[in-house]
Amino acid sequence: MELNSEIVTTPPRDASTVVLLRDSAQGLQVLMMQRHSASQVLGGVHVFPGGKLDDDDMSPLVLKWLKEDNAQLHRLLQEPGLDQQRAAGLYVAALRELHEEAGILLGSAVASTPPSEPWHQVVSSLGHQLQATLLTPWSRWITPKQPSVTNKRFDTRFFLAHAEPQQEGRHDNHEATEIRWLSPDEALRAYWDRQIELAPPQIMSLAHLRQYTQAEQALADARQRPPALVEPEAHDIHGERMICYPGDPMHSVRTAAFSGPTRLYFRNKRFEPEGGLAALMM
Repeated sequence: MELNSEIVTTPPRDASTVVLLRDSAQGLQVLMMQRHSASQVLGGVHVFPGGKLDDDDMSPLVLKWLKEDNAQLHRLLQEPGLDQQRAAGLYVAALRELHEEAGILLGSAVASTPPSEPWHQVVSSLGHQLQATLLTPWSRWITPKQPSVTNKRFDTRFFLAHAEPQQEGRHDNHEATEIRWLSPDEALRAYWDRQIELAPPQIMSLAHLRQYTQAEQALADARQRPPALVEPEAHDIHGERMICYPGDPMHSVRTAAFSGPTRLYFRNKRFEPEGGLAALMM
């Protein structure tokens, strides 16, 4: 992973990410996919399925495929300043990206579909509307003007969702080259042992997910509070890049957004907490 020092002055692009959870004999698991090494954003890194909001996601024709109306989804997202149609489009983007990258269509009895099959074609052939409220708003990550691992800025809404038992998922070999179901502990250990690469939002999200033993626990908790707003703040300390998060003494917001460490340092070509793996397992 290479460190970025470029200042990006353009506004962040709206995006959606799905943190897909399931219960297993080994406990809570989350779907992780490895982005293609040639990807312009986080190539080779294991991430949650997601991507930017497209204009088509907000079209009246596509929004009619949802059971819920724009006003209801806008209210659930809890962003009063956001246009209702755009808010609903963020739910569509999450559903679409999950299908395009992992072949999973939430709210469908279909176990998985080929990711190469166009999302619009799959949905229009279902014969029923999609339930957008299977997505629960969880957090909102806004890339700072000095991104640390990319030269692009995003305003990404993270949604939690509960996978059906039969929905294993499949990668498309284009945007993603691998899909794995991992417990938060397994993912963090694999990252620490350099078996996989993780970006800071995934590191922090997985550390927070450790407290839950079942998917419904995480979803119930998310429904009881507004989505956490996370605006990382970068500092260069003695030539070392440090990212701090809400709750850290150096962050402008003193109330913590999540459990776990409040800062990460760029060391050995990756971001890691001061206390190593133990700091993520607290």
